Parts: sequence; C-alpha cells; structure tokens
Amino acid sequence: MSKFKIRHVTKYTYDNTVRDSANQIMLYPIEDDDQQVMEHTIAITGNPPIDQYSDSFGNKVGVFTNAHPHSELLIDSNLIVVTQKRRIVDNATPADIQWRELEKLKSDLHFIDFLKQERFDALPEVRAVIESERNKNSSPLEVAEHFCNYIYDSFTYQKGITTVESTLDEIWKLKSGVCQDFAHILLAMLRLMNIPARYVSGYICPKKNGMRGEGATHAWVEAYIPSYGWLGFDPTNNCIVTETHVRLAVGKNFSDCSPVKGTYRGTAEHVLDVTVVVSYEDGHSTGGNHEIVMHEPRTSVSQNSFRRHQEIQMQQ
Repeated sequence: MSKFKIRHVTKYTYDNTVRDSANQIMLYPIEDDDQQVMEHTIAITGNPPIDQYSDSFGNKVGVFTNAHPHSELLIDSNLIVVTQKRRIVDNATPADIQWRELEKLKSDLHFIDFLKQERFDALPEVRAVIESERNKNSSPLEVAEHFCNYIYDSFTYQKGITTVESTLDEIWKLKSGVCQDFAHILLAMLRLMNIPARYVSGYICPKKNGMRGEGATHAWVEAYIPSYGWLGFDPTNNCIVTETHVRLAVGKNFSDCSPVKGTYRGTAEHVLDVTVVVSYEDGHSTGGNHEIVMHEPRTSVSQNSFRRHQEIQMQQ
C-alpha cells in the first residue's frame, strides 16, 4: 500500500478582465479496489458551486462557472489517495484462446470505443512496423509489453517539441514527445492488433530511482488482457503500471481526459501555468516522506482554449 498527497494547481492569467468563465474539470481520481481517495478538496477563484456527473466512461466530472469579472482563475486541487499493490498477471491461458476471446469483443458495446482506430496518413507505416516486430505466437500480454518497449526504445522523450494538439502523424514523424504522445502511439498500435486500449490520465508519484514524469500530470495506456482485465502499460517508462501511478480518468484519447478545459466571455488572451506537488509515504513504518515540486512546461499564451479545442475536433 502507498499513500500520496497530491496538489494540482491550474492557473489562468488573463491580460484583461473576463467573465462568465465556464469550465469542466476532471480532477477526481478513480475509486476502485486499486485506489481509494481519503481526502479531496478543490478551491476555485470566486468559490463557484461545482456540479458533478459521471461521463460515459465512468469518470467523475465537475463543471462550474465564474460569472464575475476576473483577471485570474485559480483551480487548486488537494487530495490524499491510497493505492494498493497491483495483483500479479496470470498469463497461463494459451495465447490462441486469448486472441479468440479478443475477437469476440469487436461487437461488445463496452469495448467498441477502445477498438476504433483513428485514421492518419502514417497508418500503413505503423502496420508495417507491427508486421515486422510482432511475434505471431505471443500472447496479448506479451505483444503489449513488446510494443511498449518498442516505443520506449524508438522515441525520444523530449519536452516542448509537441503540444496537446499534435497529431499522430506529427508524433510519428518526429519520433519524439512526452507521455501523452507515447500513449497515443501505443493506443494506435494495440488497436490495430485488436487489443482494446484506453487512454489514462493521472499522476506518477516519486520513486528513489527516478522515472520520467514524476511529480507531474502523466499519461499511459490500459490494454484489455483476457487473462487479467484492464492492465496499465507506461511506454514513457517502459513498465507495467504499479501502485505509484494514480489514475484520474480514462477515455479514447487525451480529449476525453483533459484535466481542465473551458471557455470565457471576453477578448483577452491568457497564460496557462500548471503546477503539481507530490509527497508520499511508502506505506510501511520504516518509510519516510519525500517531496518533489515540478512546474510543467505548459506555460503558453493562446486564444480561448475551449473554442480552439472545438475547432480542432471539427477539423478532425
């Protein structure tokens, strides 16, 4: 068992006064057998009421509006979450039986969204890589592990070279990016092999040996393994997800899981700054407390972000 204290601060600074700022937040960790929320508070500029609902993927979503004129919007999420050690994967079922089970899921409404492949120009190149790299006798688990490792080895982890708007073609051409880019490529590969795969947003919490994305918002993939269920794969760190990963939301891709997005009334441009602070205990009496402060490289000046988000969806 591991216990984490996480503070996630999103700050919008406008160059002029705006009002009627309507926002959606997905800052509520998933609660199941693997993780439980002990405490959680969210403070927002103007103290607007937050309405909550569950989306089609089972994520808890909050919506609020700050109607009063303001030049800054601060969303301050503080939580304490406990994660459990993940159960061991049993891969004893013969591979051919597992692949037949996956074949049956093509018409299952619970999995259709996670099998639908996004179309992009480099799709034939990705198919060719899969054909050359894939071992036909491997199980779904072994295939997912192999391509998780392939992305880790073939792509360069480089901040600032991509954005949340980068397409699969851009990521594939650059062979560089950050966690969400690695996750999107792995999603495409797994879905091409008929393995249901979903995008996961969350946090990866500090470890003594260090991992990419520690103490910051993070993204990875969950693949459906017949002998196990939904199993997390982190291509940014080339590992199967452990209790150091805290899940916020799941969806088809990033747009389903964006922690904060919204719109406002006014002509002002804005600067976005995101800060994540993580402290943790190892769950044992011999463990100590550690703290890492990370300022994510997301600060940027842009037009109304949600309107731009809608334009991109229409273009796609």
